[in-house]
Amino acid sequence: TEETCPSFTRLSFHSAVVGTGLNVKLLLYTRRNLACAQIINSTVLGNLNVTKKTTFIIHGFRPTGSPPVWMGDLVESLLSVEDMNVVVVDWNRGATTIIYPHASSNTRKVAIILKEFIDQMLAAGASLDDIYMIGVSLGAHISGFVGEMYGGQLGRITGLDPAGPLFNGRPLEDRLDPSDAQFVDVIHSDIDALGYKEPLGNIDFYPNGGLDQPGCPKTIFGGLQYFKCDHQRSVYLYLSSLRENCAITAYPCDSYRDYRNGKCVKCDMPQKESCPLLGYYADNWKDYLREQDPPMTKAFFDTAEEKPFCIYHYFVDIITWNKNIRRGSITIKLKDKAGNSTESKIDQ
Repeated sequence: TEETCPSFTRLSFHSAVVGTGLNVKLLLYTRRNLACAQIINSTVLGNLNVTKKTTFIIHGFRPTGSPPVWMGDLVESLLSVEDMNVVVVDWNRGATTIIYPHASSNTRKVAIILKEFIDQMLAAGASLDDIYMIGVSLGAHISGFVGEMYGGQLGRITGLDPAGPLFNGRPLEDRLDPSDAQFVDVIHSDIDALGYKEPLGNIDFYPNGGLDQPGCPKTIFGGLQYFKCDHQRSVYLYLSSLRENCAITAYPCDSYRDYRNGKCVKCDMPQKESCPLLGYYADNWKDYLREQDPPMTKAFFDTAEEKPFCIYHYFVDIITWNKNIRRGSITIKLKDKAGNSTESKIDQ
C-alpha cells in the first residue's frame, strides 16, 4: 500500500531554521517497483540489478525542506526510456537549511556515503561504465566529488545548473569538472544568480544564453518563483529530452551573441543529426566531444516559454540591394498549415 512505501524526506521551514542531521536515504525505483520505492544501503541492494545501468538523482539546496516537485516526473521518465535502476539520493536533512554554506559543506560527506554504496555495487558485479549521475545544483558537485574518487571512470555525469555560490572560481578538485567521468554534460540556466557561469563539462549547454529564461518572473513580485524558476529550468529542459516529441538541438558556438547572429548554424559533427541534442541523449556525441582540444564545447539554443520548451530554429539570410545604411526593422511571419502564425522582428 501507499502508506508502506518509503518516500522522500519531507521537512518544514522550522527544520531549515533549527537544522537537522545528515541521514542520507537511498530510494531505489525500477520497472518492477515504479510506484513504490525500496530503501537500499550498502548491505541491502533490494531489486537493484547490477547488470543494468544505474542512474543516481542527486538534488541540491532545499531552503524550505519540501521534496523537489520534479523528482517523481524525472524518475518515471527515465524508467520509461530505459530499463534501469534509478536511485534517488535523499540528503534533504543535510540540504534543508536557510544557511547555504551549511548545505554546501555537507556535499563532501554525501559523496563519501555514495562512494561506500557504489563500492558495494562493484563488489556485487556492477561496472563503473554503467553508473550515471544526474546532479542538480549542489548535487552536480556531489556527483563530481564521487567521480573524482573513482578517477573519472564513472560512465557519465549530467550537471543541471550546477551551484555557483561558493563554487565559482574554485580549483578542479573542489567542483564538477570534465575529468570526473567518461562524459560530463552540463545545462546552465541561471548563470547570473544561483548557477555556475563557466564551462564545467565536455559539453556545456546554455539555453537562452544561460541567463533569464522565458516564462520566468522578471521581478521580485513573482515571489519564490523569481528566485528558483531560472535555476529549475535546467531540470525541466532535461525532462523534455526524455519525451519523444521534443528533441532540443543545440549549436556549438563561442558565445550566445555569435549564435544569435547566425554564425554557428553549421555543425561538422559526424552524426546523423549534425548538432548535439540536449539532455539524456547528449552522450551520442561523447566520442567526438572528448576528442576536442580542449575537450570542452559550449552550445547555445533558444526555447519556448512553457513545456515542452522545444522550438524549431530557422536560419534567415537576407541580402539587401542598397548598400547605404538604412535604419528600420524587418518582420518575418511564419504560418503553418493549421493557420497558426508567429512573428519575429529583426531590428538590430
